[in-house]
Amino acid sequence: MSAPLAELKARLLEINDLGAAAAVLHWDQATYMPAGGAEARGRQMATLGRLAHEKSIAPEIGRLLDALERETAGRSPEDDDAALVRIVRREYERARRVPPDFVAQMSEHAALSYQAWTAARPADDFLRMRPLLERTVELSRRYADFFPDCATAADPHIDASDPGMTAATVRALFSDLRARLVPLVRAITARPPADDACLRQHAPEAEQLAFGQRVIERYGFDFARGRQDKTHHPFMMKFSLGDVRITTRVREDDLTDALFSTLHECGHALYEQGIRRDLEGSPLAEGASAGVHESQSRLWENLVGRSLPFWEHFYPRLQAAFPAQLGAVPLDTFHRAINRVARSLIRTDADEVTYNLHVMLRFDFELDLLEGRLAVRDLPEAWRARMQTDLGVTPPDDRDGVLQDVHWFAGPVGGQFQGYTLGNLMSAQFYAAAVRARPDIPADMARGEFGALHGWLRENVYQHGAKFTPAELVERATGAPMGIEPYLDYLWRKYQPLYGLEPGELSRSAPL
Repeated sequence: MSAPLAELKARLLEINDLGAAAAVLHWDQATYMPAGGAEARGRQMATLGRLAHEKSIAPEIGRLLDALERETAGRSPEDDDAALVRIVRREYERARRVPPDFVAQMSEHAALSYQAWTAARPADDFLRMRPLLERTVELSRRYADFFPDCATAADPHIDASDPGMTAATVRALFSDLRARLVPLVRAITARPPADDACLRQHAPEAEQLAFGQRVIERYGFDFARGRQDKTHHPFMMKFSLGDVRITTRVREDDLTDALFSTLHECGHALYEQGIRRDLEGSPLAEGASAGVHESQSRLWENLVGRSLPFWEHFYPRLQAAFPAQLGAVPLDTFHRAINRVARSLIRTDADEVTYNLHVMLRFDFELDLLEGRLAVRDLPEAWRARMQTDLGVTPPDDRDGVLQDVHWFAGPVGGQFQGYTLGNLMSAQFYAAAVRARPDIPADMARGEFGALHGWLRENVYQHGAKFTPAELVERATGAPMGIEPYLDYLWRKYQPLYGLEPGELSRSAPL
């Protein structure tokens, strides 16, 4: 290792440690911190954010990058050091545009806003959050002002989450996807929805958590390098490759809400636990993008966890855990229930077919808020109108309307939601490639075995961390650029038999 590379890695490790310390504080606030700690926690987060940012834009890093770019010029894309230099250069140039004091302001405001949201949402109190969200929009616009070369105020936020994407590319992708999804939603919802009464029964919290833990252990989640806790809005957080934590929520009147939240966050954690350990402490030891990360949570939650082969193994075990609730319920009835398609209010509860319409709504609102076409004071009413237009339902209150997602109340407005739909697209594409390579994967799942799927993902996706761009990673792993067809094919093959659909029903021109 050359002297400049050794110094750069030492500096990056120090920055990483500051970020990990901030992550611990955030995890604590979202799990166990008493409400009285919010003000001090915001200050602490601001301090750590400012220190990490100051170190990340130090002129010495620029000089080291200059030397290392000459040193690594011409190396293969497979070379770790060349990839590290490329990624650090990208982040360094981005970070240099943003003043440390602004980073501190954003961090402190996000911590205070999050704490307020945890009380305001259950109280259906948008008025409490309105000035905080107005401040968030103001700060998000100010952040965009540091990137005057971007076409829209959303672009720097989107690129930070999903490198290479812009508002224009996301809009075009969403337009194509929407044209194909709306007829499918219309065709399915014209039929009676599946009966999911078997899921709406009392189920004790401890038993729900225990069952979920048994499943993710079979998935490959390493509890020696992770843990699970409860929170308001489930998330995964990594402090190091040896400490990857997930959270869930439990509803005792819903048999599967905690389970699917657990499977979702486990997918994120499997990605992080699968990154090569020798990349620890560097920017390479991260997910390639928000979308790639989401592809793993959606893959393990939906393509695996809502599949019939999965439940051929696990349903008898779920019945044994909840005999009074499910003992007399056939597998086919249960499988239809967990794949029920219906127009619904809550994004995180939405089925696979309507889910992306929720994402598109939020993406459009982000653009409208940032570009001044929509004021925060008008957001609740705009939300209700758009939900009725897009999904055929109207929220009865703000709790299940504009307040339902934590994202705008714990981070910027912009770049927060497109990754969910990008992840859905990639989840189907990765899974299809895995099954082509290892055709026994579905049969393995029916035996409760996931080693082949987990191994393929670890080899082709996880181990690389952020070494490759999202576009490079998808093409390397699947042999094709990211596209909408694998996802649409997956939805059709799954929901056509469940709902008895005919191809002629899917007219592109029919309205929702």
